[in-house]
Amino acid sequence: MIPQSNPKASYLAHKQEIDEAVSRVLESGWYILGKEVEAFEAEFADYLDVEHAIGVASGTDAIELALRALGVGIGDAVATVSHTAVATVAAILRCGAEPRFIDVGEYFTMNPESLAEVLGLCPNIKAVVVVHLYGQMADMPVILESAKKHNVMVIEDCAQAHGASLKGKKAGSWGDIGCFSFYPTKNLGALGDAGAVVTKDDKLAEHVRILRQYGWRKRYISDEQGVNSRLDEIQAAVLRVKLKHLDSDNDKRREVTVSYREYLKDTPMQLPKENPCIKHVYHQFVIQSPKRDLLAERLRAAGVATAIHYPAAVHQQPAYSRSVYCPLDLVVTEKIIPMILSLPMFPELAIQNVRNVADAVLNACSIGD
Repeated sequence: MIPQSNPKASYLAHKQEIDEAVSRVLESGWYILGKEVEAFEAEFADYLDVEHAIGVASGTDAIELALRALGVGIGDAVATVSHTAVATVAAILRCGAEPRFIDVGEYFTMNPESLAEVLGLCPNIKAVVVVHLYGQMADMPVILESAKKHNVMVIEDCAQAHGASLKGKKAGSWGDIGCFSFYPTKNLGALGDAGAVVTKDDKLAEHVRILRQYGWRKRYISDEQGVNSRLDEIQAAVLRVKLKHLDSDNDKRREVTVSYREYLKDTPMQLPKENPCIKHVYHQFVIQSPKRDLLAERLRAAGVATAIHYPAAVHQQPAYSRSVYCPLDLVVTEKIIPMILSLPMFPELAIQNVRNVADAVLNACSIGD
């Protein structure tokens, strides 16, 4: 079976370096918020060209802490897309605010026109969470212009866009705050849950650092109500190793994409569109087919694993289906949900296996209903 994602392959590709890093931590006897975390924070900030990176326990925590650092809470609304991992919206609700859903455009990311309309309709929106989905960034210059007009802060959800860039400026460095997940399947993945908040703002960075550890400025004294969301030393050490290989791994993802496009150019399905202004890092390679479920079933029978990111938009899920969350109809979001399918995508995917996947897709499409 060709897997859809393969975090084990990522570990094995850098096994010696990772094993040495983990051993270094174990031998040190310091396992939480130590020198490895400090070093990773500095290296990741330097990679993104921002002043601060703050390691936290997960990507979901990163968004919640970013919102709280911006003062978002009860009575506030936060604009974001419904076509995203539910974690984006869960973080908004965890800080006491409510989502206001924005439609997506042809690149699967936030439609700036839809955002501008919703910002005009909803005066209590205090922040926008922009999701850079599948490895491609949203149109940040236009989004930032709308946000500035309405005096709202901008958070980037970069969980699927490590290393992506727009006009040479990396995801996470555009808005007021950037949030990253290092879940094992991500382009930059740890060996468990991990995350980071990044910013150029000294005060916001200090606030996030306080919030991530019980609201402490001084140990054991909580100046405000914080949480326990700390990046551990082992995960930081692993991330330091894998950060050195992130750009080359992203290049390999793009090579896989070139092969997919060549082998699948004559299929009736729609291949992912790439904004020419953006360096896409292909966390996922997402096709669209009106016969998506049948195609997935045939691929599974042929030994090819696929995934659906995501089988329901957030506003279509029972926990988040309140009408107030949707000021506008989400026409594009609801159109693509039944058609999207993620083919196998990871840096270690051999080109011959890409060809095998493509052949299975072509064969599946050639069989009648």
